[in-house]
Order: sequence, then structure tokens, then C-alpha cells
Amino acid sequence: MLNFSRFALLSALLLATGAQAADAGKPAALVNGVAIPQSRVDLRVNVAAAQGGQTDSEELRKAIREDLINLEVLSQAADKQGLDKQDDTKQQLELARQSVLASAFVQDFVKNNPVDEAVLKQDYETMKSRVGDKEYKVSHILVATEDEAKAIAKRVKKESFAKVAKQKSNDPGSKDKGGDLGFTVPSNFVQPFGEAILMLKKGQISDPVQTQYGWHIIKLEDTRELKVPTFEEMKPRLEQRRKQEAVQKAIADLRSKARIE
Repeated sequence: MLNFSRFALLSALLLATGAQAADAGKPAALVNGVAIPQSRVDLRVNVAAAQGGQTDSEELRKAIREDLINLEVLSQAADKQGLDKQDDTKQQLELARQSVLASAFVQDFVKNNPVDEAVLKQDYETMKSRVGDKEYKVSHILVATEDEAKAIAKRVKKESFAKVAKQKSNDPGSKDKGGDLGFTVPSNFVQPFGEAILMLKKGQISDPVQTQYGWHIIKLEDTRELKVPTFEEMKPRLEQRRKQEAVQKAIADLRSKARIE
């Protein structure tokens, strides 16, 4: 499966450097007569900024220049030894070429298919209605069978819910925390679980609830008002999701038209 996040990062870098045409001026370095263009240094600076949050500086550029010189020296040595003719090397070079081209496609597609502001606002309103205006602090105990769940339901009426969860729950993510799932919204869970939360009052424990993961005993620990982020705060995430969906659809369309044997 294609990793969109990798392509998204590469595409962002391409967008950031798209205005930097090949530097026709003095190269960053010459290695055995082979020029390392300044634009390659610029690209690596942008990569460092995007991945590591580093700022453009003379020190950073010097370090990148030295690294590129090392790469050129090593690649020239590999060529002289005929390593570029090895099957594994050929495959890796081809994969690198494909990755760059795929990134260029994503960058071009995103540029030419901007997300409509009205669509993002509709997504925001849908999100607001889905999450509601309240958060729920929930604990649960997950077991494999209904009989186990019924037995647990009887125990937690007399014993500490957290203690029983630590002893009996099959959920590795919450077991050691006494079943605590923290504050969240019901729509973040599968439907039967989320619906059960909405039926509970603070401190109340549910009857056994079945989901595809097994059987749950759910306790509503607390509730609090949910402060929904503003549209402007959510816009980057909403836009990124729409872009991901659009790119995945474009890939699916290309696959449907391709002759794959």
C-alpha cells in the first residue's frame, strides 16, 4: 500500500522548493569535476526544516555541503567499482526514481485540485455535530465471552472497578490503568460501545456490551464540557484529510485504468 504521509512530506518539500530552479551560478562544490548544484543544498535545507525543525543557517549549509560531498565521493567510487550494475542496486535506484516521480505527481495533483473552503466548513459542522458538546471519562473491562462479562458485572457491584479491571481485562492499553480510557467522546468508539456510554449516568456501570472486540463492562466516571476548536484551528487538519482522500481516489482511478496482471 502506498504511504501517503511519506508522499505528502515529499510533496511539501517539492512545493517549498518548486520556485528554486537549477542554480545556474557557482556550484556548491566540484568533486572530480562533477558539480554539486547549490539547489541541491537548498533542497536539503528544506528537508532539514520540514523533518527536524532546523532553521536555515550558515552552519547548517556547511554541514549539508560536506554531507553532499561525501555522497558524491562515495557514489563516484561505487560507479568505478561497477556497483551500479548490481541487481539490488538497480532495484533501489529504480525505487528511488519512482518515489520522486510519485511525489511529483502528488504535488502537482494537490496544487491543481485545491480543497473548496465551503467543503471544509461543511466538514467542520459535521465534526461538531458528531462529537457534541460533552466529554466522557470512561473505564471499561474487556473479556472474551458473555458469561465472563456477566460474572464481572456482578463483581464490580461489590468490588473496586479498577481492581477488577487490572485482574481480568483483556485490553492491554487500559488494563494496567484500571480500565481507564480517559476523557473522550462516544463517537470515537464503535457504535455499541459509544451508545452505551450515552445511556449511563455518572458513576453508573453498564450491563455487558458486545462489540467486535469482545464483551465490555463500561463505567462512566465523569463528564465535562467539551471545548470544540474553532474552524480556523481545525482547518489545516480538515484540509489535509481531504487532500489525502483526493490523492487516494486519484491513485484508485489510475489503478482501475491500468492493466495489472
